[in-house]
Amino acid sequence: MRMMLKVHVPVEDGNESMQSGDMQRIIEEVMQRIQPEAMYFFVEDGMRASIAVFDMKDNSDMVSIAEPIFRSLHADVQFTPVMNLDDLKKGLSQVG
Repeated sequence: MRMMLKVHVPVEDGNESMQSGDMQRIIEEVMQRIQPEAMYFFVEDGMRASIAVFDMKDNSDMVSIAEPIFRSLHADVQFTPVMNLDDLKKGLSQVG
């Protein structure tokens, strides 16, 4: 299932993880693990943030993806199922 991963890193924790190198390491590990079709980085609500869109093979993958982010970055992690245009068209074709 196509999933959007959204991460918010609190400022102080983000500062510490930038200095220690954990931020870059975690980003690289997550990207390698999920192989995102797209990943973006931005500031939201005054915090470092990112979104990644990827194909999640099994719901249990949420644990192995989120835990390193929770532990190393003390971040807020959200998973949201998403569709691309082809998915939307397929869904609309099934509506009576």
